[in-house]
Amino acid sequence: MSVIRLLVLGAVRQHGRAHGYQVRNDLEYWGAHEWSNAKPGSIYHALKQMAKQGLLLAHEIAPSPAGGPPRTEYEITEQGTEEYFTLLRESLTAYDQKPDVLSAGLGLMVDLGREEVLGLLEERIGAIEKWRRSVTEYYTPEEGPGQLGHIGEIMNFWVHSADTGAQWTRELVERIRGGAYTFAGEGEPFVGVLGEGEENPFGPGEPHPGDRG
Repeated sequence: MSVIRLLVLGAVRQHGRAHGYQVRNDLEYWGAHEWSNAKPGSIYHALKQMAKQGLLLAHEIAPSPAGGPPRTEYEITEQGTEEYFTLLRESLTAYDQKPDVLSAGLGLMVDLGREEVLGLLEERIGAIEKWRRSVTEYYTPEEGPGQLGHIGEIMNFWVHSADTGAQWTRELVERIRGGAYTFAGEGEPFVGVLGEGEENPFGPGEPHPGDRG
């Protein structure tokens, strides 16, 4: 799954219309450059590619009277919105992906309704439990990893990861079921983007050629 596509579409959608540097700034504000492949080059590449694919609409903006190069602003299209929600739903149910997939989904999950998110997380738990059962068909956790020599540590790690992942997801489900966070249709959402010109306290601040586009 393409995490960068999900993150970029989500950032553009939250602004309504945003230029590339705003998107980069938002993703660095979320720390995505630390836990995903959302580096400046990949962000600007994703914006251009998705504009070519019809997922984003590119608007050429004239330079301001104060000077400076013209910028391109991006707006999510209907096709892009469909792609965004498809990727978002997949990120919340996919248990066998890298951690950045779930991290991206968690950061954007409030764009969905509360009940739908609960259903997706329950689906995630079911998938984890099914995978765990497939491992324990040939590995018995109660007998310890030594039953298969040091190779048993692999299965032990899998089972432990499944148990931890399922338990964490159940706790998240309980928090959401108990009223945590503001989901789509419930009122004013949490503001997770920076305003125009607002300084980003978490970004590395390193310039990139794409910042000018």
